Amino acid sequence: MPSATPSTRSSDRSCEAVTLQNRDSGDSSVPLLEVEDLQVEFHTRAGVLKAVDGVSFSVDHRETLAVLGESGSGKSVTAQTIMGILDMPPAVIAGGAVRYRGTDLLGLSPPERRAIRGQKISMIFQDALSALNPVFSVGWQIAEMFRVHRGMSRREAKKRAIELMERVHIPAAAKRVDDFPHQFSGGMRQRIMIAMAIALDPEVLIADEPTTALDVTVQAQIMELLAELQEESGMGLILITHDLGVVADIADRTAVMYAGRVMEQAGVFDAYAAPAHPYTKGLLESIPRLDQKGGDLFSIPGTPPDLLHRPSGCAFRPRCRFRTDECLTEDPPLHDIGGGRGSACHHYQEVLDDAER
Repeated sequence: MPSATPSTRSSDRSCEAVTLQNRDSGDSSVPLLEVEDLQVEFHTRAGVLKAVDGVSFSVDHRETLAVLGESGSGKSVTAQTIMGILDMPPAVIAGGAVRYRGTDLLGLSPPERRAIRGQKISMIFQDALSALNPVFSVGWQIAEMFRVHRGMSRREAKKRAIELMERVHIPAAAKRVDDFPHQFSGGMRQRIMIAMAIALDPEVLIADEPTTALDVTVQAQIMELLAELQEESGMGLILITHDLGVVADIADRTAVMYAGRVMEQAGVFDAYAAPAHPYTKGLLESIPRLDQKGGDLFSIPGTPPDLLHRPSGCAFRPRCRFRTDECLTEDPPLHDIGGGRGSACHHYQEVLDDAER
């Protein structure tokens, strides 16, 4: 994408300065980022698809929230809504709020959203090769952020790009700054995406499946890098993933999503030691364990529901071994079960008791 003109840059920076000053003067007692009762629909020829149906969570400085769930559970749509990059239409934000330092981002004008996006809230996309522009060098793409948002000269911006590449541990950064995306391995491309995401020192970083298609060793390196950067900057991190092994090492809290809803919220230790929702329990039981050899690996029966034709009552009911007649007719709310935990299950106590056996 070509550089903005000087007049456009000046206008953008002026708008950004006013907007960011207002945000930074907010009440420090409110969460850094808060999603409340978010509802996102896709209006299609086949009908209205509720991709996100009343999702709520928050994240603060130096905190890592892992958003877990199968493909199609609404994780990425939630992240795109936070960033303000949904295609509308067909997407429609039907309700809820996304608050940064207490200010609802959904009510801001496009210029105000641009002032927040990248500078205060940034995102790492799961497919680095698709997200990077193949016709520009990686250094040019990183440096462009400094030229547009900070008004730096090309020489100064390139210097900062090299510093960022070194910060995310890309070897020989000064020599590789003019290389193109296809000249890097998958792990190195993901590091470049991380460099772009942290370039403007955001307070919230959303990592959408940051280790997809990477081998186990590289996955560990990427997650260690994110933890290192978080420790340096104190940013809040939202980690979107389906890999429970990744979550165990880096996250503070989890939000488990299914069919567009949050089914369980808990601290990582509590969720792993004693899950309070049948879906969380099924996900954990499906992970191979070194202390259990032989036998078949557990799998959750059935498939996720068609969101155009959601089942009555609890969306997980058709796949749940704890289901009763109540689950057929009543969609459970997210019950407060104490200790900062929540479970959208009528029978959460039975699930907890089963985990302790």
